[in-house]
Amino acid sequence: MVISGLFLKKEVIMAENQPNDNKSDKAGKKGPPPMPMRGLAISFLMLATFLVILNFFSSSTKQAGGKTYSDFVRMIEQGRISKVTMSHDGAGNSYALAESKDADEKGSTQFKVQLPFRNDESLQQLLKESGVEIDGKPPKTMLISILANIVPFILIFGIIYFIFIRQMKNAGRGAMSFGKSRAKLLTQDKNKMTFKDVAGVDEAKEELAEVVEFLKDPKQFQKLGGKMPKGVLLSGSPGTGKTLLAKAVAGEADVPFFTISGSDFVEMFVGIGASRVRDMFEQGKKNAPCIIFIDEIDAVGRSRFSGIGGGHDEREQTLNALLVEMDGFDTQEGIIIVAATNRPDVLDPALLRPGRFDRQVVVDLPTLEGREQILKIHSRNVRLSDKVDLKRTARGTSGFSGADLANLVNEAALLASRRGAEFVEQEDMEEARDKVMWGRERRSHVLDAEEKKLTAYHEAGHALAMYFTPECDPIHKVTIIPRGRALGATMWLPEKDRYTQSQKRLEADLVTLMGGRAAEELIFGDVTTGAHNDIQRATITARNMVCEYGMSKVLGPQNFGSNEEVLFLGREVNRTQNHSEETAQKIDREVHRILEESYAKTMQILTENKEKLIALSEILIEKEVLDFDEVDAIMKTGELPAESENKKPEFDGTLASIQPAPEEITGEKQGEAKA
Repeated sequence: MVISGLFLKKEVIMAENQPNDNKSDKAGKKGPPPMPMRGLAISFLMLATFLVILNFFSSSTKQAGGKTYSDFVRMIEQGRISKVTMSHDGAGNSYALAESKDADEKGSTQFKVQLPFRNDESLQQLLKESGVEIDGKPPKTMLISILANIVPFILIFGIIYFIFIRQMKNAGRGAMSFGKSRAKLLTQDKNKMTFKDVAGVDEAKEELAEVVEFLKDPKQFQKLGGKMPKGVLLSGSPGTGKTLLAKAVAGEADVPFFTISGSDFVEMFVGIGASRVRDMFEQGKKNAPCIIFIDEIDAVGRSRFSGIGGGHDEREQTLNALLVEMDGFDTQEGIIIVAATNRPDVLDPALLRPGRFDRQVVVDLPTLEGREQILKIHSRNVRLSDKVDLKRTARGTSGFSGADLANLVNEAALLASRRGAEFVEQEDMEEARDKVMWGRERRSHVLDAEEKKLTAYHEAGHALAMYFTPECDPIHKVTIIPRGRALGATMWLPEKDRYTQSQKRLEADLVTLMGGRAAEELIFGDVTTGAHNDIQRATITARNMVCEYGMSKVLGPQNFGSNEEVLFLGREVNRTQNHSEETAQKIDREVHRILEESYAKTMQILTENKEKLIALSEILIEKEVLDFDEVDAIMKTGELPAESENKKPEFDGTLASIQPAPEEITGEKQGEAKA
């Protein structure tokens, strides 16, 4: 990306391949010299201090007791002086450094005396008569004298200027720079991404690709009277690839791309956010056409008057400035705003209207094909075995976002490395998927024989109910190895993504959820707390069937949900019932009927196949993990297939996380784990 003749503020990171005329512009700008480094300033200060001390001791006229000229003459006459060294400075002053035979109170035998006359013949005669040894030093030049007396003070004042005065100026300039935008201009040399690196969000890619094409060739769209869109809002769940799409746009576009976070606008000082918004658009106007990406725009774009008493706070000022800059009197063409948020419901309506954000692109969770494409992208740098089936892995990751899939591939690579393998196998992908969804296997959490048997029958009940219910998806895996917060799990493998649920499928789910509790009651004649999560999920499903989906013949196709009134946007919600107490009792009776019928149907399936339930449970106690082929063979023959007899449990050497065992959470089915 080349930008000629461009000058940006100091807060903007310039592209590395920018022409040299930018540097000349920056070099021609007058300003205070850069402040010296801290270490250099300290060195100058220490040198100045040393010179001042040296100059003080060298120019002192009263060292070691401080003798006057009269005292000096008297001591010569008394024979107390052994040696005298005569010296002169550049200013015409004469000095005598005398060595006394007697030490003074401080133990010093030397002292320095300034002579009143430059060439005192009488003093020289007196020294000769007294037998004093006479020596001399060459006189100091005028330059040396001036430097010795003036330079230390210049250095001291220079250090004071650089440390204090310059720092005060920088502090003042820093305070004024609070209102400058912190938007960064992305460079295109390193880590460049394109639309080829993004998968699973084809519709969003098409919307943004059209924006990029508009910037590259606006005449193609303007010949029919079309205008460039003002803004594109990317919304969706966390991890779906909103920021990744923005990076791809930056890599595809041949125009300047500025990026900033919504939290960068808000500071402790009032008005700073609005000033930064204005400065950001000023930078955009200088570089138009350009793209400005605002990540997490809900930090400044929340709806106004969302609380009691209204408010004129900093966020509202920033939002008002953003609204005016996007579509106001002084709006200019050529600046496209791309924003991303996880909470489009809390944004201000004025921000979402056409003219500001003309396009609202929903970045949804990837479909089955999208998940397979995402897995292929993230596994490009991973050594996969030829036996790895990414489509099978994609089928088992319903509800996964792009970030979850990237984490899955990374975990699989780490597991293979831990085993010392040269390639990532399908077992690594399966284990990584289970680890991401439910947590790591806790093999250190050893169950006693009674708890292990109870867990095995519980999970076998789920598996049996799922196997003999045609509407359910096929079983994927049954395990009694503790994983995450669960002591066991029965997983299924969806054949395709489903966006609607029929009444028969919901009833089949209820039968499957009741399988664990029904098996406990059938075999042991008692129930445990291990089915509390199953009962909770079954109750929610049954109540939604009656109140939300209209699947009750008694109440009919009617919605009995609560009215919700927003008190504080994004927080408290006031819920009120819109039906009578008599209707509420009917709802409770219908929910109870649905659950009782599902439990009775489950108990019937398990009673009719009690021998298969016992066989499956006993083999599960021994094997700990069974896949669909093994469960299918047990249901048909009562025994494991021949090739599975000597197969060891998967990942025997996997380290387990050490944590206390909570209550069992069973019946976790793969299709609902990420919902």
